[in-house]
Amino acid sequence: MQTKLFDSNPSDLVLNLLPKDGCAQYLPGLFDETQANALFEALEASLPWQPDHLKMFGQAVTTRRKVVWVGDPDCTYTYSGVLRHPQAWTPEILRVKAKLEAIASCQFNACLLNFYHDGKDGMGWHSDDEKELEYQSPIASLSLGSTRKFAFRHKQDKTTASLFLENGSLLLMHPPTQQFWHHALLKTTTVQTPRINLTFRKIRDVS
Repeated sequence: MQTKLFDSNPSDLVLNLLPKDGCAQYLPGLFDETQANALFEALEASLPWQPDHLKMFGQAVTTRRKVVWVGDPDCTYTYSGVLRHPQAWTPEILRVKAKLEAIASCQFNACLLNFYHDGKDGMGWHSDDEKELEYQSPIASLSLGSTRKFAFRHKQDKTTASLFLENGSLLLMHPPTQQFWHHALLKTTTVQTPRINLTFRKIRDVS
């Protein structure tokens, strides 16, 4: 699929959604609706989606939400107590990666993709602060499909901030956001259609 990306200007990014201790920027319309829907369909059909397997309070949990971990061959990643080995990059994801790297002024070597069937699938409060992640690198998050509410909560004083992530939009979370804030994709009964989220990261060598 030869998807042509918009030449979005990084200056269109919202300056900062967070009141302190971090920086999160939002850029709607990185893809128009036709482009975003085409990319959604290609990713849904081409990737080896699997339910996510987590360890919570010492117990193994299998989620309804599905995931794929994609990246360079050495980019293994452990979160929620489970080691992930990367799938190979696909042409569609590499084209998105190049665009987001230009906007974020950062090189990414891995991407976690989540498939949410509807509003019943979500992601609880967490930070992307595992030891393998390069803490000086931003995380670039592309949303496809249903518009969903995304929230931040400060780890110390519980200050909150939220926004709706639209189809084809980009959210950039810069350091030290992960150090001071949790974030979550909130569940809802009003959304009946699916969403795919791609979060591009930089894995560091921890050997």
